[in-house]
Amino acid sequence: MVSMEIVDLDQLKLLRELCIETFKETYESQNTKSNFENYLESNFNEIQLKKELENSLSEFYIITFNETPAGYLKVNIGDAQTEIQDQNGLEIERIYILRAFQGKKLGQSLFEKAVERAKFHKTDFLWLGVWDQNTNAIGFYERNGFTTFDTHVFKLGEDIQTDLMMRFSLKK
Repeated sequence: MVSMEIVDLDQLKLLRELCIETFKETYESQNTKSNFENYLESNFNEIQLKKELENSLSEFYIITFNETPAGYLKVNIGDAQTEIQDQNGLEIERIYILRAFQGKKLGQSLFEKAVERAKFHKTDFLWLGVWDQNTNAIGFYERNGFTTFDTHVFKLGEDIQTDLMMRFSLKK
């Protein structure tokens, strides 16, 4: 059984565990240990995550499979967006599923939640940045109708990486 709930401050430790574990599974083997650990400490410490959870323009959702936390979603609107400051857009900043739960359509459920939130906020499009080496994620987004419109730099520690900027229009 799959369920999803919005994250509150009481779930900070669980959210942090999911952030770290999913990020490790996705990127650890492709980055140096020092760059990777620096990124985890800077971005997934409790102070930083608490600040993000308290931002009224950001929302986190945890998805569970058979009552086990399996992944999470973070979306941003307005000034909480990391790059495109467009009031007509909703950013999917993070969408991650633990490896053990991949292939169960949980990522699709999180994407559909993001679309639901975009419609709720009356935005015209969703956008995200995805590492140009993450072919699985790029394929997922393309299958869901995202198109690449630009690139930007993503810094992981001292390593400069390239993200594809992708967009999904809600206007038909």
